[in-house]
Amino acid sequence: MSIQLANRVSTLTPSSTLAITAKAKAMKTAGIDVIGLGAGEPDFNTPQHIIDAATKSMNEGLTKYTATGGLPELKKAIINKFKQDQNIDFGPSEIIVTSGAKHALYTLFQVILNEGDEVIIPIPYWVSYPEQVKLAGGLPVYVDGKEENNFKITPEQLKSAITSKTKALIINSPSNPTGMLYSRDELRKLGEICLEHDVLIISDEIYEKLIYDHHEHVSIAEISPELKKNTIIINGVSKSHSMTGWRIGYAAGNVEIIKAMTDLASHSTSNPTTPSQYGAIAAYNGSQEPVETMRAAFESRLNVIYNKLIQIPGVSCLKPQGAFYLFPNVKEAAQMTGFSSVDEFATALLEEANVAVIPGAGFGAPDYIRLSYATSLDLLEEAIKRINQYINNKLNK
Repeated sequence: MSIQLANRVSTLTPSSTLAITAKAKAMKTAGIDVIGLGAGEPDFNTPQHIIDAATKSMNEGLTKYTATGGLPELKKAIINKFKQDQNIDFGPSEIIVTSGAKHALYTLFQVILNEGDEVIIPIPYWVSYPEQVKLAGGLPVYVDGKEENNFKITPEQLKSAITSKTKALIINSPSNPTGMLYSRDELRKLGEICLEHDVLIISDEIYEKLIYDHHEHVSIAEISPELKKNTIIINGVSKSHSMTGWRIGYAAGNVEIIKAMTDLASHSTSNPTTPSQYGAIAAYNGSQEPVETMRAAFESRLNVIYNKLIQIPGVSCLKPQGAFYLFPNVKEAAQMTGFSSVDEFATALLEEANVAVIPGAGFGAPDYIRLSYATSLDLLEEAIKRINQYINNKLNK
């Protein structure tokens, strides 16, 4: 039997993050001492009080279907979180809990985009944004966030990218992969342009709790009532509470959009995993001390390895302000060591130096690589040492 796949999947690009991680794991299984700096998840276990809450819910028989949009108690915890952290008021009908923040984004694009609608995506971008837009029939429109502007787009760039087909703008602050933040004033200026042109703002704030060097996370929705009405916030507990495998995310915003997302989810996932929802309730209602412990550990690692990274020949890097990624420009290092592309250089680092990094091409930035510092400081220092030695050995041949 010949199977003809749907056209919608024919243009999909596999996740470079997952591909590199899988190859590194295969090498490890084969007994090779590989240091993986690819995966985008904290290396801390989920805090114990969250595990206990989920276990308790299962022992009490709370293992059945829930409302499609999430448990009322979890919606209340999310509403309280928004009020406490950003002083934004949401009601239950403005919240949907989803099977991870990625599912929230996917469902959002499915309900807002018609064939040919355009979504403005700043470069560098998280790898799944363009693919999810295309799956919904939309067209990604890329705007280059220049390194000299801390990888952020300007109001002038945004204005130039808007057309009659523009439906939405994605803002990811702090950013994956760059770790950079938009300031309140920068967000306000971008927001005013979106309001003027009736462009929906999608604010991905999944890394909001991981901020360093006294920088401030600002949600564009908190700047004014008008911007709140024009914004859908995407968030979750994966990064903030080290709950990546629990798959709990959420979207907050316009009632009609949230209702449409809930209706669609009722035909896809039915509801987010029930015990995970009880864990997420504990995550938001319980102690936040583990969140700060993890954030402080990431900041400490960053301050150590950043200074070592920028000493490597041919490598330059802006210091990130949040998340847990470094995004160095290694074009010169690749050229100096005889490679025609950073992709080839990254492959050589894995196969010859036994260090797994993510090529920047998957993020729309082919001169860069992404390194995750969500692993132990000892391994990070060893990884930087291996990269440095590899480059110097190549140069000295």
